[in-house]
Amino acid sequence: MPRITPNLWFDTQAEDAAKFYVSVFPNSEIKNTSYYGEGSPRPAGSVLTVEYELDGNPYLALNGGPEFTFDEAVSFSISCADQDEVDYYWDKLSEDGEEGPCGWLKDKFGLSWQVVPTALVELLADPDPGRAQRAMQAMFGMKKLDVAALRAAADGTA
Repeated sequence: MPRITPNLWFDTQAEDAAKFYVSVFPNSEIKNTSYYGEGSPRPAGSVLTVEYELDGNPYLALNGGPEFTFDEAVSFSISCADQDEVDYYWDKLSEDGEEGPCGWLKDKFGLSWQVVPTALVELLADPDPGRAQRAMQAMFGMKKLDVAALRAAADGTA
């Protein structure tokens, strides 16, 4: 079965981005770097692509130029086991980036991420529609998601 590899288009920051992402996620590494040659649209010897893995999943970063930029239409969702994981990924990825609503952020390269505790998914699927609705309303008022506050809202104690 073929593997699907996200290909991320950067202007000139592919190598910096790959190194950053590999430093944030466990079990990650840079696998290969290729370079522009003579007669290319970019200076010979500058980075063309960086192949890397984040927790075993393949990615490709391409220095393709300024023609295309990231937007929120594509994002990467991180399923976090607990508040400590939410805090870790939120803090690392939002540094020099931009915090957004409901657990969304843009990192310093403009790539969108959703940092989502598994507790939110459970609360939104609660068989009691009132609990699920209260959790959802609480989420709408948050940037970084707060598991304790989401649970308290669901329980009606917030």
